[in-house]
Amino acid sequence: MIILQAQQVGRSFDGHELFSRVNLEVQDHSRIGLVGPNGVGKTSLLEILAGVNPPDSGQVTMSKSATLGYLAQDSGLDSSRSIFDEMLTVFEPLMAMETRMHELEAAIADPTTADLDGVMKQYDQLQHDFAEQNGYGYQAEIRNVLHGFKFDEETYDMPIHNLSGGERSRLALAKLLLERPDLIILDEPTNHLDIDTLGWLENYLKNYAGAVLTVSHDQYFLDHVVTEIYEITQHHAEHYNTNYSGYLKQKADRQALAWKAYEKQQAEIDKLQTFVDKNIVRASTTKQAQSRRKQLEKMDVLDRPINDNQRVHFRFTPDKPSGNEVLSVDDATVGYEADAPMAGPINFKVKKFDRIAIIGPNGVGKSTLLKSILGQIPFLAGSAKFGANVLTGYYDQDQTQLHLNKTVLSEIWDDHVTTPEKDIRGILAAFLFDENDVQKSVASLSGGQKARLELTKLAMNHDNFLILDEPTNHLDINSKEVLESALADFDGTVLFVSHDRYFINQLATQIIAISPDGSQTYLGDWDYYQEKLAEQQAVAEADTTETTAAPAQAAVAYQQSKEDQRQQRKLQREVDQLEAQLNDLESKADVIQTQMTADDVLTDYQKMQRLQDDLDAVNAQMAETEHQWEEKSLALEAMQ
Repeated sequence: MIILQAQQVGRSFDGHELFSRVNLEVQDHSRIGLVGPNGVGKTSLLEILAGVNPPDSGQVTMSKSATLGYLAQDSGLDSSRSIFDEMLTVFEPLMAMETRMHELEAAIADPTTADLDGVMKQYDQLQHDFAEQNGYGYQAEIRNVLHGFKFDEETYDMPIHNLSGGERSRLALAKLLLERPDLIILDEPTNHLDIDTLGWLENYLKNYAGAVLTVSHDQYFLDHVVTEIYEITQHHAEHYNTNYSGYLKQKADRQALAWKAYEKQQAEIDKLQTFVDKNIVRASTTKQAQSRRKQLEKMDVLDRPINDNQRVHFRFTPDKPSGNEVLSVDDATVGYEADAPMAGPINFKVKKFDRIAIIGPNGVGKSTLLKSILGQIPFLAGSAKFGANVLTGYYDQDQTQLHLNKTVLSEIWDDHVTTPEKDIRGILAAFLFDENDVQKSVASLSGGQKARLELTKLAMNHDNFLILDEPTNHLDINSKEVLESALADFDGTVLFVSHDRYFINQLATQIIAISPDGSQTYLGDWDYYQEKLAEQQAVAEADTTETTAAPAQAAVAYQQSKEDQRQQRKLQREVDQLEAQLNDLESKADVIQTQMTADDVLTDYQKMQRLQDDLDAVNAQMAETEHQWEEKSLALEAMQ
């Protein structure tokens, strides 16, 4: 059954068309994600679909029997009640039924009650309805949802007006889920949620009885919750029956087919037009030319494929390579007070080309760890040591490295005074800062613009070791994907803190999980980390049950076999990557050697010396890569 339908819906703002001709359909149990570039009006479309605002064109219809719940972005619950009492308001009809049942019970027990049979029938019917509507379990349902959003029983009596903005936002979402409308419309529901809560919400929404329509910048959330994607652009809405990763592939395939069809038709048009131009005035071929002209006039000309997504364009390019040993953190404890440490002891090593994600619960000291590594905050215990030739670049999630009183242009130019202004403007343009933006004060920028400005500074410093604290905060999906690609292609090393699971999956080769008791290393991405946690939980549960020694040994052997298989796959990936690096380095060496044979180089000692230095650096890197390849290949052969 169709719950909601949008037909040819459009919205304009100050004469500027945000979107038009949007057609969208929500069925029972739909799981739909809306995606599109920033500024296209996704929030405006949600408000139209939710009935908050009317469309400028088109119409939205909804089933008369269906109920709808809408949660705006960053909207918080405003109430003078306590947390639990506010959740109880959702179930006021059930509470009224419960009160009436107690009244009927009292009447049944009263020997003076007239028409006892009628009272009994009324009570039976009411009790049946009460049970059907989960009357005996609604308080447990409240507790389950509150627990999922990190509100434990000690918080139930807290007044809502004393909570933070993020906590009130989580409560607003909790209350909406308890209301159980037929269609939930959510605008960025993953804001203010930590990784554990995100996982709980994903499972809840996957099993939700109604339909879900959501806007989110969290690709992992979209991958694991939605089964349909509508891409909203200025010109139309494109529908994909898949999750986010499937949408990316299908979109690329559609774009390729659209270009192929367009180019084929353009070639046909050119061919027909050329014939017409050459033959229309010749008596012997006039009829054929007129026939082809009619073909051209009747032809349904395809529009040139366009990409509505304006994208950032940048790369991270280190000036010089680091040594193989990049960083060693040994028995480190982080925090601000010796008698109240946040986490420790923390131990891990960072090797050249590693992509290491640091994860952990909120407040455990992940950002503090990065600042301690950089020497901004002293360790309570332990140490961090950098390797040879390591040049560190730091991205601060709080954006404290930006100067709010400067313009965008001076923020960059002041650090690179010898770079021509036109080059600075060109670099800023690659990060989507236009002519008007570059004269704005840094203080006036949005969170996303400040994030892009800080990335601009980072890219221009050409460091070989990037330390990033929540780099995807404030970035839209397009910018996050560009950042993922730039870091994946970076010829250096990356250590980053993130709660973005998709970003971790795309980038991480290792995960360092931080807890108050210390750290644990996992050699893989987010999905691998989840597998290991599941295995550890299974082993822990098995240890609590009475088992014989033989089954326990079998379980260990099974786990070891799986671990060996994973390690073998990991080694194979590393060998393949090193082979690809060797091919790239050999190509670089060939290019340099060709340049060294040029006439102008053979007669210029300085040019020849610079090229020789470049060749020596490439050869040294090749030697190091070959050494790593030999080690990994031998280890792989030993496991086969």
